[in-house]
Amino acid sequence: MISLLSLLAMSSAIYDFSAIDIDGKATSLDKYRGQVVVVVNVASKCGLTKQYTALEASYQEFKGEGFVVLGFPCNQFGGQEPGTAAEIKQFCTANYRVTFPMFSKIEVNGENRAPLYKWLIEKTDHKDIEWNFAKFIVGRDGTTVQRFASRTAPDNPEFRAALQKALSR
Repeated sequence: MISLLSLLAMSSAIYDFSAIDIDGKATSLDKYRGQVVVVVNVASKCGLTKQYTALEASYQEFKGEGFVVLGFPCNQFGGQEPGTAAEIKQFCTANYRVTFPMFSKIEVNGENRAPLYKWLIEKTDHKDIEWNFAKFIVGRDGTTVQRFASRTAPDNPEFRAALQKALSR
C-alpha cells in the first residue's frame, strides 16, 4: 500500500488528486486539466460566506476562458459548516445560486488534512489554513499555485490581477 507521504511525493499536479463531489461521486481533478482552478474551503455560517457571490461572479465571467472554482466545505473553523452535503448544496444554490463544482466536506488542517490541501500548502507557504475561504489559484499547468488569505475577497484587485494573469497563460 502506498503511504500518503509517498503519494504526495509522486503528486506533481492538481490533476493527480481525486475528491468526492457534493453528490457523493468520486471525481478525478484531471477533468480540469488545462484550466485555471481556484480551490477554496467554504462554510455556510461564516462572516465571509458572502464571498460565494464574488466566487460565482468570477466563475460566470471567466468559465468560457477555461476557469473553474472548486468549493470544499470545511467545518474546522468555529463549526461554521455543520450541515450535511445535501444541506450545504441546498444552501449554496438557494442563497448564492452557486453553479461551480462543490465537493463533500473535508479537513484542511491537522492530522486528517485532505491530500489535496497537503499538496496546496506544500506548494505555497507551508502554513496551516487560517480560516474559511482561503483561496488557491492553480495555473493551467496544474502545478503553479498562488495562495490568498481568507479575507482577500474574490473581487479584490490583487486577487483579480493574479487570476487574469493565470488566465492569460
